[in-house]
Amino acid sequence: MPRSDAKVEVRPLAPDDWPAIERLFGPNGACAGCWCMSWRLPSGGKLWKANQGEPNRRAFRRLVESGTARGVLAFAGGEPVGWCSVGPREHFPKLERSRVLRYPAPPDGWVVSCFYIPARWRGRGVGRALLGAALDLARAEGASVLDGYPVNTHGKARPVTPVFAWTGVPALFQAHGFTDVTPRTQERPVFRRVLAGAKRAPRKRRP
Repeated sequence: MPRSDAKVEVRPLAPDDWPAIERLFGPNGACAGCWCMSWRLPSGGKLWKANQGEPNRRAFRRLVESGTARGVLAFAGGEPVGWCSVGPREHFPKLERSRVLRYPAPPDGWVVSCFYIPARWRGRGVGRALLGAALDLARAEGASVLDGYPVNTHGKARPVTPVFAWTGVPALFQAHGFTDVTPRTQERPVFRRVLAGAKRAPRKRRP
């Protein structure tokens, strides 16, 4: 299920893609030694500090090479230029313990947990291509919905700078037909795309 955008080709992660992941993430492990393990740990704090860096690298390598980790990789000229982590919600136990992202979700729902795109490739359509391929993968695997957790990069609602928007931004999800289904009781946005054959997403609750 390859997709392309602005000379970028995107395909699902394969067990033999670890060398590409290492090249893409670099010595810092994508972000301060995360190695795409932040949402995969059951909690943060001391556990995160203990696993940051090399322990996270080893853990994620095992997940990739065993075929457990799911996601899509973007390439340009044979070089990896972007990553999107996507998979069943239960693959990301930290979500269930997150005060700001604990909400009712269907048992067969998938989530987009994060993106990693090097600075020189941002703003060139890589994120759009990655999210499109993530939708294709979730649909092919039988997910009923795909949820994402974008952050604001402007406005008054706790804006962050784009470099820290590693879960995406609202406009990216809206461009792919996601709907804002953020529960009334929480501030962190939840965007949902209902996939073929699934029940319709509930409308956003209003005060």
